[in-house]
Formats: sequence, structure tokens, C-alpha cells
Amino acid sequence: MPTVETHITAADLHAALRHDVEQGLTTRPRTLPPKWLYDERGSALFEQITRLPEYYPTRTERAILASAAVDIAGLARADTLVELGAGSGEKTRLLLDGMRDTGLLRRFVPVDVSGDFLEEAAGKIGLDYPGLAVHAVIADFDRHVEQLPVDGRRMVAMLGSTIGNQTPGQRHDFLSGLRATLKSQDSLLLGVDLVKGIDRLLAAYDDPAGVTASFNRNVLRVINNELGADFHPGRFGHIARWDAEHEWMEMRLRSDEQQLVHIPDLGLTIEFDRGEEMRTEISAKFRIDGVRAELAECGLPVTRVWTDPEKDYAVLLARPS
Repeated sequence: MPTVETHITAADLHAALRHDVEQGLTTRPRTLPPKWLYDERGSALFEQITRLPEYYPTRTERAILASAAVDIAGLARADTLVELGAGSGEKTRLLLDGMRDTGLLRRFVPVDVSGDFLEEAAGKIGLDYPGLAVHAVIADFDRHVEQLPVDGRRMVAMLGSTIGNQTPGQRHDFLSGLRATLKSQDSLLLGVDLVKGIDRLLAAYDDPAGVTASFNRNVLRVINNELGADFHPGRFGHIARWDAEHEWMEMRLRSDEQQLVHIPDLGLTIEFDRGEEMRTEISAKFRIDGVRAELAECGLPVTRVWTDPEKDYAVLLARPS
């Protein structure tokens, strides 16, 4: 059985949701952090998104890891895999298999805010890899990176282009904080989605089946369920927009009519104008030279880059300088 270390409780998450909703909906332009898209229903919807033909990032990153995992493990020479934002496990297993081939693998440290999901996923890994020490950490890696286990020779993996949900300033702060926890023999494995044609980006974030739209509106259901709000998700349209200046995709919800929303737990009544939008996610798209520069600025020079033939996606290995 995996050991479990807890840095964030259900009460902590509820308090964070209250703070983010009050702050995000009482100022204009209105915003909500993307992490609140992911309750059980939201996570299931996102899994559906990853299987859509229009959504290329997940399968492309998986293909890169399938072909490069042995090389990655050989360069990292790590005995511990720390995964920030533990996923469903498929990409995790590719990395663990590559590390096992080096003969060094001894520990896996998955990190996620969802305790139930994390314990289930960690348990499955433990069963499939006899002898592997699994140390699950329930934490928000944006806030608790300095509290993660530091023993062993670690490869810290941040996949799925999760880093793209942060603004450049947030990325700098996060990567600098992570760098401060890394020893000279540690490494960072980072997956990033690359800039490409606008049509493909728009299709990936506004699929014709409407799965992404349902996923986007799920944040309103989360607020209803957790804070007693009376959002009508059907009164908000899903918007996917390319911001050329910042080179990121935005997901927004647009009020289809003038309406009032009550949030009793916060004592708030929010008035939405017809056509008013609130941003629920940014997803930055990167250029390899730009990622190299960002990482180097944070003391993490890149050792190696792997990409797919179409240059849609990249996986980078960096070491502290």
C-alpha cells in the first residue's frame, strides 16, 4: 500500500474555492482559475476531451514519451519520479518503465489535490510495480512545492502542458521556487504545447461534439454544488479564443442574457450583462527557444528536447545550474 502525506484538506480546498470565486467574480473582467473545472465530473469530461480527434496534445505527448522514455531515463539517471498533477497513469507508466530499465528506480511520488483520486491511482501503480515505494502527496504543487520529498535523485515531471495554465509571471515564480528545491543531480521533465495554426487550436478547444463546452460550464456546477449558487449553465455560452499577443488560448463563458446569480455561502449577488464574458482558463502555447530562455532564467538550463515530427509538442529535460 502507498504511504500518503497530506498538505491540503477538503476544508482547505473549500476555503480556496470561496476565496477564488469571491475575488474572481467581484472584479471586472471576471475570471475563475482553471483548477475548479476539475471535480469528478470535470475530470471525466476532460478524459473524454483527450480522446477527441481534434485534441492532439495528450496523444502527441504520449507518443513522444513512448519513443523517448528510455533516453529520458538514461539522461536523468533518477531513482525517484515525482509527478506534479498525477494523471490517469498511462504516461506515468511509460516513464516508470524507462526508469526501471536503468536499474535505478526505487520510488514514485505522485502529487495531486484530489486525495481520493490520488490514493486510487497510487494504489494501482503500487500493485503493477512490485517493490516500488509509492509515496503519494496530497498537495497543491503551486503552493507546496517546497514541502515535497527531496531525498533520492529525483526527476520531477510536469506533463500535459500544465505549465501553460500559468501567466509568464506565475511561471517564473513557480519554476524559480521549484529550482530552489532541486539538488544538482535532480532534473525537471516538462511537457509543453507548441504554437501552431489557429484553426487547429480553435478546433482543439471548441470541438463540434460540445464536450469542451460542457467541461467549461462545469465550473458553474462546481460553484453551485459547493457554494449554493444558482448559476444556470445553459445561459452561458462556451468561447474559445486565440490571443495572438500572448500566444495563448483562452476559454471563456459568455452570458447569453442579463442575469443575476446568487451565491448564498458568500453573501453575494452577481449581475452579468448580456454578452459579458469571464475567463476560465488560459493555455499558453510555446516556442522551444522561448521555453529554453524561461527555464534558463530560472536556473534550469535545458539538457535535451524531444518533439514529434509535426513539431506540435515538446518534452524538455532540464537540470539546475
